[in-house]
Amino acid sequence: MLRAGPAMKVTVHLNQDTGSARGFLYDDILQFLQDRGIDGATALRAHAGFGAHHRLHSRDASSVAGEHLSVLIYFVDEAAKVQAVLPELLTMVTDGLVEAHPTEVLKDITTAEKVLS
Repeated sequence: MLRAGPAMKVTVHLNQDTGSARGFLYDDILQFLQDRGIDGATALRAHAGFGAHHRLHSRDASSVAGEHLSVLIYFVDEAAKVQAVLPELLTMVTDGLVEAHPTEVLKDITTAEKVLS
């Protein structure tokens, strides 16, 4: 659990279909972050977008273009933990963008998970 105070937020921009030796790169990155003790990470899939090649990709596309959408992985943790994982994370990202920003955690509460049925 993060304490309130200074932290770092990292965002990794990838294509959904970027592969790795074991499958998709975004899956490998999430597993890597979990294995390294990062408190939490989220992967989000874009509805539409374009990158450096300026080709618009859309989830509504009926072709392979829809599979080439962006995936954003972001995580927030203490600066020391982020700095410890960044060298290997940067090596893992073979195509995409990685950015980091200082941030401030205002509140982090962990409670028992509530599942509605």
